[in-house]
Amino acid sequence: MSGEMTLRDHARAAVRDEVSRQAWRLFARQGFEATTIDQIAEAAGMSRRTFFRYFTGKDELVLSRLVESGDQIAQALRDRPSDEAAWPALRAAFQHLVELQESHADVARPLQVMLRDEPALRATQQERRTTWLELLTPLVADRLPARRRRTGPDTRAAALTGSALACFEAAQVAWASHPDVPLASLLDEAMESVSG
Repeated sequence: MSGEMTLRDHARAAVRDEVSRQAWRLFARQGFEATTIDQIAEAAGMSRRTFFRYFTGKDELVLSRLVESGDQIAQALRDRPSDEAAWPALRAAFQHLVELQESHADVARPLQVMLRDEPALRATQQERRTTWLELLTPLVADRLPARRRRTGPDTRAAALTGSALACFEAAQVAWASHPDVPLASLLDEAMESVSG
């Protein structure tokens, strides 16, 4: 079977993207809990029943966008020079999302607050962390020098990746509450504090 997407696959992906776009606009304006599936479906120009052909619920809608962001970071990390050290490569890989969030701050800031404050999204946030960690750790491991005189499991890549993700989250949380400070500066400071 071919790995190429069919016209139907492209159409389905386009519908999912539009539903997701409308949902995130509503989430930014009124919060996750206050936004109903009926509102999302209406904003996307479909029925509630049709919504469930594409998503199992609001949680999946949020998670799918967060997983997509993780895929973008992973691709950016793959695209970095192969001889670049892991920590600066991770910082550079975050840059696309940083620029995207800064250029759409009117939507991105309220969404960061929502992800931080909405109790219903805590499990989704944890699932996102786990997914990003699993996705990025092998790519970071490829950038690490071979271990010398040590045996057993190598925890370096998971530790570096987890630390970088924690820095990214800390920067996003601070940025959501401080619109006068660029997200890039907050991320640089967070990552420098860990590497210093």
